[in-house]
Amino acid sequence: MSTRTKGILIYLLIAVGGAWGIWAVALLLGALDTGPRGQVIVAAGAFMPALAAVIARVVVTREGFADSGLRPRFRHAWPYYLLAWLLPLPVVGFIVALSLLLGLSQAPLTLSPALVIAAIIGTLVSAPLFIGEELGWRGYLQLRLFGGRLLPAALLTGLIWGIFHWPLILIGYEGYENVLLGLAIFPVFTMFYSLLLGWLRARSGSVWVACLGHAAANGSGGALTAALFLHSGHFILLSYVGVFAWVPLGVLWVLLVLSGQFRLSASHLTPSTNASQEEDGAAVAAVSHQMA
Repeated sequence: MSTRTKGILIYLLIAVGGAWGIWAVALLLGALDTGPRGQVIVAAGAFMPALAAVIARVVVTREGFADSGLRPRFRHAWPYYLLAWLLPLPVVGFIVALSLLLGLSQAPLTLSPALVIAAIIGTLVSAPLFIGEELGWRGYLQLRLFGGRLLPAALLTGLIWGIFHWPLILIGYEGYENVLLGLAIFPVFTMFYSLLLGWLRARSGSVWVACLGHAAANGSGGALTAALFLHSGHFILLSYVGVFAWVPLGVLWVLLVLSGQFRLSASHLTPSTNASQEEDGAAVAAVSHQMA
């Protein structure tokens, strides 16, 4: 078994097995629910991918953090940050329009401006917390699947990412009316979204763009569709992680593929200077300190 394969297996064991273990114990103790206490436990499990990536890099493969993408690269990557931050708004707009067209909701559908502003600003505030997942999914695993070829690597990463969330879907975290159907629906969404986050991470060279995109999906897309449709009886269609979101995300994916945007490999993500490696090393040290 190659060192890289061993690193991937250890990563998956710790990331998925560790999170599922935490959530299973909490469930047995009656502490895993959708309330504040349950959300803290969910967050603890959600940091297992970052811990898994650190262990795989430091202990198993000893390859360091040169390709982890921990430099923000704001000067170069600001357009990608902007797209990651604001993309949920047109996707939610499409879901609203399609729900009205198909008669699944009644006009007028309104959102409080305060809620919209809070969701958008809250995304920026919460984005750093998503390093707990993104340092693992887009900062480690995606780079090591299929030789770093972006399209298949992002798809498989998205599938695993979706399955990772299965225990939470089973206890009702996504609000699906039929949780068993939700187990099938959710990984399809995460594959679509992983293509976007994977592309953003590759083009920007920074895992923090993926963190912002992940936060936006939860904080803007999830919050706004929940406010509009959670008790509609059609949330499995109208949720941000529901079926209707596949359409605009699928169109975006097709446009990116046809324009050659997925002709990227891991070589686009590797810093080329010692200075870059030192900066990434300092960044991961800071992240590790925050997690401790």
